Amino acid sequence: MHPARRPELLIVGCGDVGLRVLRLLAGRWRIAALTSQAARCAELRAAGAVPVLGNLDDAASLRRIAALAPRLLHLAPPANEGETDRRTAHLLAALARGGCTKRLVYMSTSGVYGDAGGARFDETRAPQPATARGRRRVDAERQVRAFGRATGATVSVLRVPGIYALDRPGGDPRERVRRGTPVLAAADDVYTNHIQADDLARACVAALLRGAPQRVYHASDDTELKMGDYFDRVAELHGLPRPPRMTREQAIQVLSPMQMSFLSESRRLDNRRLKTELRLRLRHPTVEQGLAPMR
Repeated sequence: MHPARRPELLIVGCGDVGLRVLRLLAGRWRIAALTSQAARCAELRAAGAVPVLGNLDDAASLRRIAALAPRLLHLAPPANEGETDRRTAHLLAALARGGCTKRLVYMSTSGVYGDAGGARFDETRAPQPATARGRRRVDAERQVRAFGRATGATVSVLRVPGIYALDRPGGDPRERVRRGTPVLAAADDVYTNHIQADDLARACVAALLRGAPQRVYHASDDTELKMGDYFDRVAELHGLPRPPRMTREQAIQVLSPMQMSFLSESRRLDNRRLKTELRLRLRHPTVEQGLAPMR
């Protein structure tokens, strides 16, 4: 493909998933990556992106991204406080001034649903977040979809569960098993959902290419496991001791409120839209495949 005709993309929040997207698209797309850390510029250049300094918490610093690329992949999380996502508000205000955004993909979280009592459901289920963290994500979704309606941009939302990979910093489930962090006893356990990090990167690219306007997609694999069973599988595959089990009442005494919030929501995500509309064929459809020891 002639360099002048390469698709142009801006990645906002270019952490582990963003770097995996870069590896998929390097040499075929012209990609800029927003970063607030000058120290990361060399890493981003080496990965194939043009680094752009800016901070989502500082609206004035975002002026130069206003008309940088017609496609945007928004991977940045909200701040850790409040009920709204001011970072997304600052980003969208800058994009609106530029007026060139044609397609936007936002990576949200399945935490917007809150507790579903283990029910299996698709994207038509209404969000009902139980935490401020979930409510900030609902607010961000509302903002990006309103931006799409106002500007005519195609906006797609990926609702993402737990991201894992054996080479993901902070997302290698073996680390938790090695620490001996307890899981819930079977009677108290909750269904949890997962996506391997490389498959998530591929889902982001699929949404950039084929996502429908105002459409939500569950970026989740095919596994249906309770959390304790998931970490048991991790242990078995890597020759580690299974994590200890305890009742919910016991867990409250030893785990942090943040950890307990993840043990208080149970759901199973239907991912048919991901596979039929975005036409994504998962390379790691089960956690057994995604967690297989590297060779």
